[in-house]
Parts: sequence; C-alpha cells; structure tokens
Amino acid sequence: MQHDLIAQARTWLAEDPDPETRAELAAIIEAGDAQELAARFAGTLQFGTAGLRGELGAGPTRMNRSVVIRAAAGLAAYLTAQGEKGGLVVIGYDARYKSEDFARDTAAVMTGAGLRAAVLPRPLPTPVLAYAIRHLGAVAGVEVTASHNPPRDNGYKVYLGDGSQIVPPADGEIAAAIDAVGPLAGVPRPEDGWETLGDEVLAAYLARTDTVLAPDSPRTARTVYTAMHGVGTSVLTAAFERAGFPAPVLVAEQAEPDPAFPTVAFPNPEEPGAMDLAFATARRAAPDLVIANDPDADRCAVAVPDTATEGGWRMLRGDEVGALLAAHLVERGVSGVFAESIVSSSLLGRIAEKAGLGYEETLTGFKWIARVDGLRYGYEEALGYCVDPEGVRDKDGITAALLVAELASVLKERGRTLLDLLDDLALAHGLHATDQLSVRVEDLSVIADAMARLREQPPTALAGLAVTSAEDLARGTDKLPPTDGLRYRLEGARVIVRPSGTEPKLKCYLEVVVPVADAAGLPAARARGAELLAGIKQDVAAAAGI
Repeated sequence: MQHDLIAQARTWLAEDPDPETRAELAAIIEAGDAQELAARFAGTLQFGTAGLRGELGAGPTRMNRSVVIRAAAGLAAYLTAQGEKGGLVVIGYDARYKSEDFARDTAAVMTGAGLRAAVLPRPLPTPVLAYAIRHLGAVAGVEVTASHNPPRDNGYKVYLGDGSQIVPPADGEIAAAIDAVGPLAGVPRPEDGWETLGDEVLAAYLARTDTVLAPDSPRTARTVYTAMHGVGTSVLTAAFERAGFPAPVLVAEQAEPDPAFPTVAFPNPEEPGAMDLAFATARRAAPDLVIANDPDADRCAVAVPDTATEGGWRMLRGDEVGALLAAHLVERGVSGVFAESIVSSSLLGRIAEKAGLGYEETLTGFKWIARVDGLRYGYEEALGYCVDPEGVRDKDGITAALLVAELASVLKERGRTLLDLLDDLALAHGLHATDQLSVRVEDLSVIADAMARLREQPPTALAGLAVTSAEDLARGTDKLPPTDGLRYRLEGARVIVRPSGTEPKLKCYLEVVVPVADAAGLPAARARGAELLAGIKQDVAAAAGI
C-alpha cells in the first residue's frame, strides 16, 4: 500500500509545474510520511456546483497548479464539445495565495485548446468577473477565489455564458471531462496568446453600479467600510464616489489586500471577532452604518448603531438586510420577481405577496437564485444580495452596499433608522427571528452521521413546538430538484439542516415567526423569538448528535 502511494506521488511529482508544491511533495516522500501521503492521494478534489475549493498544497486532494490545469482542460473540453471552440473565456482572480498563477494557467490552457482567453487586469471583486462575462459576450468565465474561507484555501468558480454559476447537468459533464484529462504533458499550455484586459471592463461595471439607485435619491449616509483584507476597497470607494455618497471611512488595518488575513481568524464578517476593528473605527468616526465585504466582495455585511448592544454597534443578520432591501425596492415601485433560497427567511415572501410581486424559492446558492425568470431582486441569508440581475447574475457586495447606503439616506432624511424599518416590518408581517447552528468539523463523516441519524429518527418536536412536517429534500419536491437537506415545519417555525457546499460544516437554519399586535409588544415578541430559537438550536443539536 505504501509502495503504491509513493509510486503515485512520484508520478504526480514528475509532472507538477510548480516548484513550491514539488518541493513540498518531495519532502513528504523523502520523510516516508505514509499518513500525509494517504491524505494527499485519497482521491481527488471534487469538482461540483461550487467548482473547486480546498486547501493549498501538493497532491490531487489539494488546490494547486496541477489540479487547476486539469480543471481548465476539462472545462475547455466541455466548451469545445458544446460547440464553443473559438469562444471567449474571461478569467478573474482575487488576492489569495496562488490566485494569479491559477488565472494565468487557466488562460494558457484555454488558449492551447483553441478558445480565446481574457484575464482581468488585477485582483478584482468576483462581481466584476460575473459582469464581464455578459458584457464581453464570453462563452464562460472563471473566478479564482475561495471567498471567505481561511487563508490556506483557494478555489475555482465556473460560470457559463449566461453569466450564472454552473448547475447540473453542466457540473457533472465538466467533472467527467476533467476526469478524462490524461497526463499534463498532453495539455497544450502556450506561453502567450491570451489578452490581459485593461480597465475598460471595470469602468463599464462601475458605470452601471449607479443604476441600482433611484435617480434623485438622497446620498447622505456616512459609512465605515472594511474590505476584510480583500479586493473590495478600490472598487467600492470608486462606486460610492460616482454615486455621490460621502467617502467611506476605511478600516485602515483591513483596507489593503493581504492573503494572510492577519487581523481575523476567518475573513468572514459573520465570524466572531471579524468585525471588531470595524466597530472600533465606527466608535471613533460615528457613521450612520458600517459596511463590510468579504475578501472577494460578493457579500455585504451591515451593522448599525444600537445603544442596547454592547459596544454600541449591532450586526444585522443577512435575513434582516434582505428584508430591508426588499422593502426599499417595494417603496421605490419596482416590478418583477423577488427570490431567495430555502434557507432564507420567509419574510421576503410576505413582503412580495403584500406588494403584489412574484416570489420564488430556490435551492441554496446564487447559481439557482440568478436563474429565476423575471428576477428583480434575490438574496440569501449568508450576506448575499443580487440587486442588479441584468448586470450581475450573482451576488454583488458592491451594488448591495450602494443600495443599503441609499436606504439609510432616505430614512435619515425622515429622522428614522434601519432598526425603525425592521420594527415596521415586524408589525406588518409578524416578527421573523432567524438564527443558525453551524458546526465546523475536521472529519466529514461527522456530518454524514448526523444527517443519517436525523433521517432515521426525525424529531417530533423542537423547543416544545410540534413538527408538523418533515421533508427529505434528497427526494426533491414538486418545485425543487433533489439536494442533501432536511426541512422541518413546526407550528410557527421552520428548520433546515444541510451540509455546507463550500466548507466542512453542518448548517442548521432556524426561523420562528411571532405575531405582534402593536409596537408595545415588540420587546416581548423579540424575547419570545430568542427563547424559541435557543430551544430549537439545543434540540436540533441533540437530535443530530452534534
């Protein structure tokens, strides 16, 4: 067994084009570390609807140049089989370790396969790449990013010519084409022949960002902004300047791209401690709101002044921002369909229904939300908002930030705040309180065991609320294709349990709806909502054995 592993590793080593990962693997072979070799060669990093994402390092289960070249060759073969030979593939990348290398390798493979390749001029937000695909008439796009994953990770996200991320069956067909790639020596990789784009695409994207705002809206909201060590600062500040908002006060320690993410344990605004520096800056600058992007700037986090919160600032949940933006768009008189994924708050559906707008629920991810017919606005609880589906068919943290700033400005002129509008929504539709139980694991079997346990012994009650229906989403529904997930409906509550598609996490999404008669009843309703969420969280964890 060890002999086979070493032979496999030597074969991989011989064709690895990267001196760093070659040295890393050679050292593992030299040390005879069977356990590490087994981990590196226990299968391959799987290509799925999120593309590729994993830890950087040598071997087929890690993200590295060999894996990326194979992925690019498979994608090129798929596009050629679809009759797209000669078509344009546009490639973007963030500022993570190896991102630029992976982008260049992809451009070389596409060029060698008879496609045209164009690479964005520097590390830029993912939404700029998503915009560029349709703007340039590309047949596909690739974004090299691991979004908000830890520093040691990188990833590879694939879009087709409609500007949306891939969904089945394309993902399976691309994966099969990747599996069919032979030795890397057989993959042509010329030294040049692709185009490096100038700033024209970015300028076109920025010119469009204004269109998410009402022409005569106030632009007075003052913001503190953090890019979370990612690529958002220059693009967001340019968008705010174009729109006529006050220049955001930057969180200096996190404003410039840094692949080490030195000030945060996880570069995700939702993670504990990630916003501490932003709140410290806000306490000095006293803005109307704090805005944060994740490292590739496709997500947008919002925090507001709140004297009832320790430190004086409160992060809004993604579901709260999702509802606020929906209410703002309704007030502006938009038409079209509002959409969200099944793990997001049911409040959006109530807002759409009252406004006479269409409403759709999809599987998790913007690859599904962006495909909704007639989409005007889509959001997901994980801080993702699509506010300009004609321009960017994906979540976009830049245009979402503009729309939040516009809403804050409108409310400011009326002497009101985002928290006041949340109260209005609770009075109109009931208090929708949401929370999440998210368990990060080292061993993926823990997740599989938890899902199996819930399937074999579904709970009959949670926090004293009877479970009125239990659905195994793996079977699909009349409106949703199959996915690995479980949905429980309770009297006044809903729970969804699913494995994360991008991280080693089991995620449980909880929502309770508490009726509110009048403003005086809001504090009691909030307390009841918090109590129910805590009870449901505890009972779900026990039922799943986590």
